[in-house]
Amino acid sequence: MSPWFYAFARIVVYGLLRGWNGLRVVGAEHVPAQGPVILACNHVAYLDPPALGCGLRRPVRYMAKVELFRIPVLGPVIRALGAFPVDRSRGDVAAIKQAAGMLREGAVLGIFPEGTRNKDGSVKPQMGVALLASLTGAPVVPAYVSGTSQARRRRRVTVVYGEPFGFAAGRKARREDLAKWTNELMRRIDALREEISAH
Repeated sequence: MSPWFYAFARIVVYGLLRGWNGLRVVGAEHVPAQGPVILACNHVAYLDPPALGCGLRRPVRYMAKVELFRIPVLGPVIRALGAFPVDRSRGDVAAIKQAAGMLREGAVLGIFPEGTRNKDGSVKPQMGVALLASLTGAPVVPAYVSGTSQARRRRRVTVVYGEPFGFAAGRKARREDLAKWTNELMRRIDALREEISAH
């Protein structure tokens, strides 16, 4: 990851979204100023990762599908911005270990629980956020992004960060624990969607 390149890219993205889409950021104070954090957000468009990260002063690292790293120009750019590959065709243990290591070092990790863009809500969320939180003790900040799928049409883009919460079973997490925590996470993300709709 290149800190100066990330800082430059953040300023550029923030400026473009602010000027073209009237970017509105709500609840950024909920993201801890230091220490490990998992940002868990809905996913409807390719613009979601930069929108989610540009509202924060702390850099956000992302898991990204391995295919993106094979694309000329894009691959090196997202790697310089701190993204790292995950192979979605299998259980990528190496990617989970890398993510856990980053969290233990105090990083902010952005994850989209659905694992892919989910425009119609039909994609079942995966349990990666709950697993990483249980392994590292990192707090989870739910987030919701709206407007990114129609950003070209100058639709307002809004990013809302919810209050952090944690997962604790008092023992090694079982699959049913991870499933329950994942459902709770998605409930909180959905509540943020309703908050945006109310305003």
